[in-house]
Amino acid sequence: MNILFLTRVSGFLKPFAWIMGVILDAIYKFVGLFGIHNLALCIFLFTFVVKMLMLPLTIKQQKFTRLSSKMNPELTKIQEKYKGKKDEESMRRQQAETQEVYAKYGTNPMGGCLPLLISLPIMFALYRVIYAIPAYVGEVGDWYRTVAGAIEGISGHADTITTFITENGLRVTNSLSTYALGSTEYTNSLIDILAKFSTANWEAFFQNGTFAAIQGTCTEAVNNIIKANNLFGLNILDTPNFKIIGSLIIPVLAVVTQMIQTKTMNANQPQKQTKNNDNPMAGSMNTMNTIMPIMSGVFCLMLPIGVGIYWIASALFTILQNIFINRYLDKTDLDAMIEKNVEKANKRKEKLGVVYDNKMAEVAKKSTKTYDNTAYDNTEYKKNNKRKSVSGADYQRSTVSYSAKSIAANANLLMARANAKDEAKPEKSTETVTDNHAAEEGTE
Repeated sequence: MNILFLTRVSGFLKPFAWIMGVILDAIYKFVGLFGIHNLALCIFLFTFVVKMLMLPLTIKQQKFTRLSSKMNPELTKIQEKYKGKKDEESMRRQQAETQEVYAKYGTNPMGGCLPLLISLPIMFALYRVIYAIPAYVGEVGDWYRTVAGAIEGISGHADTITTFITENGLRVTNSLSTYALGSTEYTNSLIDILAKFSTANWEAFFQNGTFAAIQGTCTEAVNNIIKANNLFGLNILDTPNFKIIGSLIIPVLAVVTQMIQTKTMNANQPQKQTKNNDNPMAGSMNTMNTIMPIMSGVFCLMLPIGVGIYWIASALFTILQNIFINRYLDKTDLDAMIEKNVEKANKRKEKLGVVYDNKMAEVAKKSTKTYDNTAYDNTEYKKNNKRKSVSGADYQRSTVSYSAKSIAANANLLMARANAKDEAKPEKSTETVTDNHAAEEGTE
């Protein structure tokens, strides 16, 4: 697979971008079997594949949204109860009651954020791959490499290209002066620059006297590049503008599809939850849901059409996913979902070596006003467990039991042994004192 050239994503996003690049290259080769060499179609199919791979995270996010619609009234009551109270005790009580609500539903505050955090690197890498298609799609990269090779044979081409970039307002991050002519890095940087050329840029490029001589050599490669980037007469590397009326449909579709996407995402939430003016978070979300689709349309006017195609495709597939997921969740018993979540949460606690019995639930339900802060007296515990061999599985203390071989079991086993040794020392000392006292009486 010839995709190991050009400037590619590095650092944290590198493995994610590599996977996205392999998928995009495979899609391009697949549609090529049918004689289709169109990057717009590949981006559309590419978005579908990525959305399907991320479907489990989407379902998890939607489930959390359903649970939130039921949890939020309880969480709001807790916030109102401690509103304006900044003392340490009140904050501690608020945190404890909030955690109790999340435990009741078998979830946690990060339940809704975790899927998003996992998907963010994938989405950022996906953007970078779309911006650097020649670096990941082998056949497209070969066309650009043909043109780059012809340019490198022209004396003084670097200064002419730099001037061309400035005159045409191209945004490039690579500079040819950074690398030595003939090196792989130099060729990669040159291809990265050429990958930003629109149809108009290619025409102006070969009209320049310096590069007119290589037009015949590069005609086939350039035509293939323009054809691959074509979408109903538009070039996906072009920016929508008012001179080409047809290009304006991209930002319009981006706004419309993302508005519909937002509505399908909030369709499973009661209106009183989505329009709760007393909930600052809900108000912020409603504002974001209104502004973001409009902003996406504005960005589409400044970015290549290819990015707009991705946003439209992403919104369309998300709408379809939301419709089917909402239908699935409508048929799911929410109470059964909560019970299953609680069961999973308990199993996770067991794996960590800590199992809470029903007494913990009773303690959590007690009012903080009647809570007894009396220190725990472990005298009886020490008496009953003195000099006993305790295994990790059998060791118990208070209302918490620890599974065998867990860290908690081993730690408490060591503590039990240490307590046994501490209690043994006074006894030995007492016996010694008694014997000495008897010896003194005998002497007298």
